[in-house]
Amino acid sequence: MAKNKRLTAARAAVEKNKSYTLDEAVALIKSTAKAKFDETVEMSMNLGIDPRHADQMVRGLTSLPNGTGKTVRVGVFARGPKADEARAAGADVVGADDLAEKIQAGEINFDRCIATPDMMGVVGRLGKILGPRGLMPNPRLGTVTMDVKGAITAAKAGQVEFRAEKAGIIHAGIGKVSFETTALLENARALADAIQKAKPTGAKGTYVQRVSISSSMGPGIRVDVASIGG
Repeated sequence: MAKNKRLTAARAAVEKNKSYTLDEAVALIKSTAKAKFDETVEMSMNLGIDPRHADQMVRGLTSLPNGTGKTVRVGVFARGPKADEARAAGADVVGADDLAEKIQAGEINFDRCIATPDMMGVVGRLGKILGPRGLMPNPRLGTVTMDVKGAITAAKAGQVEFRAEKAGIIHAGIGKVSFETTALLENARALADAIQKAKPTGAKGTYVQRVSISSSMGPGIRVDVASIGG
């Protein structure tokens, strides 16, 4: 009952058809988030694309200036010195064929997967498992690399992966409710900028059609697209 009262109060504070500036929206989220845990703040962007077409897919990685507030578990496919480098850099899971066997058995104890190029023969066989979870290493995203240390450091420092869903919508966390307002604003604009720069050649018409932000337990708040640019 208390949960319902909190949500009802939060919804009452948000004007349904109003587009708030980003600053106003963040302030609203911080004032209405009353859950007993530190809620994640998520930004959603509706894009004028059709991801079913290869030339309209939007996907990428970007580093948020103030991190995400989440602990990211990193799994690394590597052998020999590169495996040692991964462990020294703080990887949570490191392996080769043995790691592949664990994944095939349903044991996936990581949120980001990195692989050295020579391991892609092993990783490739896991596509049907890792792909749907958004965990498949990809050279375009910097997760197939010989710079294992750099990739691990970036992942743990607040790097966010974004990918358009079938309806052309991107969802990504931009921090926690406990973050300072300026930190959330900086993170939101960094993500929006990365998505703008990832605009595909096949996109026609208005690219960013709608933006909203919300907390884990709160209502969505529509954001004036023009205010995202600062």
